[in-house]
Amino acid sequence: MAFVLVLSVSIVLYYGDYFFLGDPNAPNNDDVKYIQTAKILLNEGTLAYNTGTEPTSFIMPGFPLILAGFLAVFGQDGGGIVAFRLFQCLLQAGSLYFIFIIARYIFNSRTALIACVISALYPPDYFSSGVILSETIFRIIVLLLVCALISAVQSKRWECYVLIGVLTAVAAYFKPQASLFPAVLLILWWREKYTWKEMLRFTCMIGMVYIVLLSPWWVRNIITLGHFILFTESGGSPFLLGTQIFHLMPPDGFFEAYPQYHPETLFQGHDATAAAKGIDILKYGFTHAPLLYLLWYTLGKFIGLYFEAYYWLPILGLDLVTAHVIQALLIGLSIAGMVMSRRSEERKRRLPVLLTILYFTGIYVPFIAFSRYGYPTVVLLLMYSALAVQQIIYKIKLSRQKKQMTPRQMEG
Repeated sequence: MAFVLVLSVSIVLYYGDYFFLGDPNAPNNDDVKYIQTAKILLNEGTLAYNTGTEPTSFIMPGFPLILAGFLAVFGQDGGGIVAFRLFQCLLQAGSLYFIFIIARYIFNSRTALIACVISALYPPDYFSSGVILSETIFRIIVLLLVCALISAVQSKRWECYVLIGVLTAVAAYFKPQASLFPAVLLILWWREKYTWKEMLRFTCMIGMVYIVLLSPWWVRNIITLGHFILFTESGGSPFLLGTQIFHLMPPDGFFEAYPQYHPETLFQGHDATAAAKGIDILKYGFTHAPLLYLLWYTLGKFIGLYFEAYYWLPILGLDLVTAHVIQALLIGLSIAGMVMSRRSEERKRRLPVLLTILYFTGIYVPFIAFSRYGYPTVVLLLMYSALAVQQIIYKIKLSRQKKQMTPRQMEG
């Protein structure tokens, strides 16, 4: 943890505004747009994003609120951004503690230590510390959710289920797709032989806490925008973009079948119109190229989420190609680790982590899936990479011992 803290702090202080993905003076990317939103929120009291100073429901308010808090305390001229980056460095270092206790629970202490070493040397973590996006915060929320999930199922304490409700609501303020995460409890409850009465009681606890904590957002939307909005009004964009296979147009004949669309504007928009476009593309795609779209919405989404590193700027001389190769090797090891773990007698202990991976993978299947969205879940996959590394080390040691043994010792 000390190593990660010192290295990440050194990197963000040395590189500074090198981490900007857009132009702060003419916001043209998510990070600088978030900074602009935080400043408007601080100075005007309005949540605005891509709307000048007019209120919007384009994004959830969690990240802009936290960023605005740092700007309010440490200044809007640069000090607040530096402080926020240092805060992310603390989160990165602190996440190692949760990585260790989760990996120790599902495997053992040795695998947990290997998982921590892999995470401490994982390049995207240092990129995530410097960039002004919500992935670092969301990752530690995911780790806390896994810890709460394990504790709640094992202890049956109501406080743990209240904590799951709190963490799910907090996660929704950053990424609303986390809202259905408590549904994984149904499988865990079934495995642990919970009664229907217990299931109903704990479900009500989680639901009530979630509703209470999300209600300020709903009330704000009704008062400010004049109608109820569950989360945001930008869901059409990620759904529409998720239908685009390798940035290509739909199969031949699509524009003849749907003459109301044009190639130059097909993948533009973020509202209900964009969602309607996406549905039309899927209807045509699964009808005329079913195998291609089936592969895209299974294997393609998994590759998009996990095989490309969330590492968009070179740091400490590590180029992007090398980082992506390292990422692919680690994910390959994690898949190998999952296969190895099937033979273990402690498979039930791994279920909370596996269900979390499946949930946050499956939830992105209908939407655009790329490394930024997969990053918060990769930390759980790295635990399986650690298991594979441990097994490889064990087999190497065993092979060396056999070579050093005499024929009589081997017979014995």
